[in-house]
Amino acid sequence: MKYTVLSLFPEIIDGYFSSSIMAKAVNRGIVEYCSINIRDYALDRHKTCDDAPYGGGPGMLMLAEPLGRALEAAGAANRFGPAGPGAAAANKPLAKEPLAKNLNHKKAPVIVLSASGRPFTQDIARALAAEQELVLVCGRYEGIDQRVIDAYADDEISVGDYVLSSGEAAALVIIDATYRLVDKVITPESLEEESFAQGLLEYPQYTRPEIYDTLNVPEVLLSGHHENIRRWRLEKQVEKTMSVRPDLIRRGLENGLFNAETVSMIKTIEAKRSGTATLPRS
Repeated sequence: MKYTVLSLFPEIIDGYFSSSIMAKAVNRGIVEYCSINIRDYALDRHKTCDDAPYGGGPGMLMLAEPLGRALEAAGAANRFGPAGPGAAAANKPLAKEPLAKNLNHKKAPVIVLSASGRPFTQDIARALAAEQELVLVCGRYEGIDQRVIDAYADDEISVGDYVLSSGEAAALVIIDATYRLVDKVITPESLEEESFAQGLLEYPQYTRPEIYDTLNVPEVLLSGHHENIRRWRLEKQVEKTMSVRPDLIRRGLENGLFNAETVSMIKTIEAKRSGTATLPRS
């Protein structure tokens, strides 16, 4: 997997790729990355990358021209051709040599991180992790000139129903959620039972000591009885998902995601509760 991240603050991105499991993945050649400083493609003396929005309003917007040139240097194609946003300074030299000769992004999805994008989910993470390359555009200020999005973006993704001042933080969420799904980064067994893997949230985990303060590790986990442990974990998954994310239970039932054991357990837990169904009605 190769990540190319366009940012006004590439040092934020660089730090992430040099730490923890990601650093190991990079050193092993499983993950590659390139951070591009958008300011390198601003041609004026002050490296200006923002201006006031047409029509008025608070804040500033990221300019189309520097970002368009940075995207073209990364190999992204302008779907409107040479008359698009990136052509405004077509006769002027790039601030740096084009990266396209080193990075083949002709088929890589260009993703703009935006609070107005579609919600990011584990299913989207799996789909993106199957790509060979991703190009991520980090917004700042009040956002990005829409013409750049229209010309270059394949997708707009929001990491949640909240607003960030840093597109870099959102890009790192996408990177973290996808690279761990890439083959050989993490053992497959670690991914099989985590939250969202089977339509349920993950069960609670415990480690040493057996007694912490006055709290004990559940006896079933110390029993060595693998079938009882498996069933206990599934029950805890169902209980937590029903309490915290009943929408996942409803979706799983509607789409047939659960096996017969899980469905039976859902019904049993519902029956134990106050006598009324706990799933919200839409």
